[in-house]
Amino acid sequence: MSSLQRFFPIVSWARRYDRADLRPDLAAGLTIGAMLVPQGMAYALLAGLPPEIGLYASIVPVLAYAIFGTSRQLAVGPVAIVSLLTASALTPLFEQGSAGYISAAALLALMVGAVHLVLGFGRLGFVVNFLSHSVLVGFTAAAAIIIGFSQVKHIFGISTERTDHFYETVEEVVRNLDGTNGTTLVLGLAGIALLVGIKTWWPRVPGALVLVVASILAVELFDLQDRGVSTVGEIPNSLPAFGLPDLDAGTFGSLIGTALVITLVGFMESIAVAKVYARRHRYDVDPNQELIGLGAANVASGLFGGYPVTGGFSRTAVNDTAGARTPFASIVTAALILLTVLFLTPLFSSLPNAALGAIIIVAVVNLIDIREMRHIAQVKRSDLIGLTVAFVATLAVGIELGILIAVVASMLVVFARMSKPHSAVLGRIPGTTNYRNIERFPEASTPDGVRVVRIDAALSFVNAQHVKRLLLDQADLVGHVDAIEHRDGEPRTLVVDCSGINDVDATGSETLSEVLTELDDRGVVLHLSDVKGPVRDLLHRSGLWDRLDGRIHATAAMAVDAVERPGSIPDSLRALGVDERHDTTTTDTTTTETASDGVEATRA
Repeated sequence: MSSLQRFFPIVSWARRYDRADLRPDLAAGLTIGAMLVPQGMAYALLAGLPPEIGLYASIVPVLAYAIFGTSRQLAVGPVAIVSLLTASALTPLFEQGSAGYISAAALLALMVGAVHLVLGFGRLGFVVNFLSHSVLVGFTAAAAIIIGFSQVKHIFGISTERTDHFYETVEEVVRNLDGTNGTTLVLGLAGIALLVGIKTWWPRVPGALVLVVASILAVELFDLQDRGVSTVGEIPNSLPAFGLPDLDAGTFGSLIGTALVITLVGFMESIAVAKVYARRHRYDVDPNQELIGLGAANVASGLFGGYPVTGGFSRTAVNDTAGARTPFASIVTAALILLTVLFLTPLFSSLPNAALGAIIIVAVVNLIDIREMRHIAQVKRSDLIGLTVAFVATLAVGIELGILIAVVASMLVVFARMSKPHSAVLGRIPGTTNYRNIERFPEASTPDGVRVVRIDAALSFVNAQHVKRLLLDQADLVGHVDAIEHRDGEPRTLVVDCSGINDVDATGSETLSEVLTELDDRGVVLHLSDVKGPVRDLLHRSGLWDRLDGRIHATAAMAVDAVERPGSIPDSLRALGVDERHDTTTTDTTTTETASDGVEATRA
């Protein structure tokens, strides 16, 4: 693939576009367009922005992703979580809907795009891995609850003061329930019921569009505005203007943290769903190019009066179901939104806010993934720590601080696992040269006076002291328990299977040196086996290789055989697969016969 095609994926798919894909792409593009019109306006309302801003964020940004993105099905545009993050960042700075607020939203989109581009061009996509899947599930569920509850005021037709925390929002809603507008409540509940019913029995029908049309007709036919039903009002039918938002230094500084969080959350959501459909349709998505694609979309959104965007779960699923085969479907979607802005916005002036609230509530319910939570608990129960912390912290202290706490908590869980790595005492399976965990294979055994231990983690400053204590404890068992079974004067040996150790840092090297010294003092001989290349390099540089001369082996079986039959015919370390640096005969005490047998040895 040429650099042009790599940077502009549209060049690759457009050149070989198959006419057979045109009809399904058109169908999918029109379907997502019909879905995105009401969703875009609803999510703009959630972000504290006028409805037309959601439409602006659904035109040029969608085209930009079609040019630079690598997913064929991903539907980019406004999404609920990013809209909530936008509102939480901007509301303390400006009055919602004001010129300053709108300009700051565009500036935030530019900043999010810039972060995406830096990560993409720097090939730094791995940075998003700091947000684990379990943390994302917990955070998303909490955010969905916050988002859904933020729309309750529109369903009940009440006015509430802005609050900083979820529990305060609940209190504010409860305090104002006596002002509920009955007509608005009926309209909102009917809208939720309609959306759920269409999704259940007619999933291919764009329920949001049906609700928008039905609710507008209801308002017009029954004069519901006279009964206190709030509507979105006039929507400008002008095209989004190109231009830089106000680059105020104070606002810029206040939004840096939010830009990073939106990038992290938005890209995780986007790349997750993009990979699902890439696997389903047997093609690859490039994470770094996806960062560039989403970065271009957000920059375009900032320059054309929008706010931050990313790929959405629900719209992408609908896009795939409707038949999208190439990004041309997204181009069709952008064209439909453009026509809507030019010619159809006057029709939306009677759209009730309760209908938009219903659209948001139904959309975010699916973000509370109970099934995935159960799956996480079943696969790795300790991952529930990060999930729970993310969920509780987000509800308790808010979106931005909540996700920061969740990331820190997940990192602490990782360090806790690293500090006490898995280890196993190994024994030889009768009739083979295979060494396995004796807890899993009770029939496995080792000769008297020999203990084989495997460490399953890199040896670093995080776990060095734990590993040291572990090895010394195992050496004590060799010296006191096994000594009963063999005669005094026979060698007492600790063999460390290093097949699970892929790296050793300076602290780990110093710890190995200390262990070697203490074992020598205790009369226990240390042998190593299955030492990987990077670890061998460190042993050479640190001088430990020379101290262990003749006691480093290709496999655990060869190490034990060397202990049982010392003084056997030496062979080259290279021939035995011990060290690629040595081609000449050395003092390795492993026999040629053992070398051929040891090839079969593997770890469990």
